[in-house]
Amino acid sequence: MKLDRKYTEKQEREAEDKLFEAIKTLDGFEEYRSFFLDILTPAEFQAIKDRWAVAALLYEGYTYREINKISGVSITTVARVARFISNGSGGYQLALERVKKNNE
Repeated sequence: MKLDRKYTEKQEREAEDKLFEAIKTLDGFEEYRSFFLDILTPAEFQAIKDRWAVAALLYEGYTYREINKISGVSITTVARVARFISNGSGGYQLALERVKKNNE
């Protein structure tokens, strides 16, 4: 996170809203993939993919150590994802439940 931001809180929120508006315009996996491959660095994209994989495994009931062995993701990252699933904004839980419902 950059500490020397020049935006006000209002400007930050507006920039965030514009990003979400842009994402809403995308249609289908290939457009999502193109957008995220362009906007994220390879390392950022890998980190997001790792977090999502960890969230799915946690949701399925795997232990931290099992997830570490399966994915190679550190126990620290697994714990961080678990903390956000439990105490975050609800985004992980919402998406995990919708993916499960769509796959039934």
